[in-house]
Amino acid sequence: MRAGLPLALPGMRIGLLGGSFDPAHPGHLHITQEALQRFRLDRVWWLFSPGNPLKPNGPAPLDQRLAAARDLIGDPRILVTDLESRLGTRLTADTILALRSRYPGVRFVWLMGADNLRQFDRWDRWQSIAAQVPIGVIARPGWRMPARFSRAARILWRNRLPETRAGDLANSVPPAWVMVNVPLNKLSSTAIRAGKSGGEG
Repeated sequence: MRAGLPLALPGMRIGLLGGSFDPAHPGHLHITQEALQRFRLDRVWWLFSPGNPLKPNGPAPLDQRLAAARDLIGDPRILVTDLESRLGTRLTADTILALRSRYPGVRFVWLMGADNLRQFDRWDRWQSIAAQVPIGVIARPGWRMPARFSRAARILWRNRLPETRAGDLANSVPPAWVMVNVPLNKLSSTAIRAGKSGGEG
């Protein structure tokens, strides 16, 4: 295995949670721990994006975001990574292709919040992503119904697993996806940044 890449053995069930994590916060940790349990994952890798093409403003420097996330996490099953930077990828479809090539036999699951499912059809080669890895969708405040009736959900509806089979997702042949409802946590990076930018008088 190339130096600098995390260790993963064939047969491991690894969730991939991508984002800018600007900043990482307890809400990210909450959905990650729910995903570990509900999808019966061995690990979750946080994939820190150098930049999100769907967001107009660039994130904080990568090393600052990584350091803040590592300070937050106390769970050894959760790994903070700069894999996209190391692999030279910026788009999810390319990142997944690269990871599947480098980790044959690993059962990757792409993780996303229900708010991301709502706009999933705007992602570059989104149907290719769905064809490569199963997708675990985690319901977040206000997004359950919009996500269920989104364009991507309608197109992939016949590939949807019932929530009772969420634990089978990693072993499912893609395209396959499931949405799970979890105890709600309303923290978001946007709200945290807004709070920090607001003056105290």
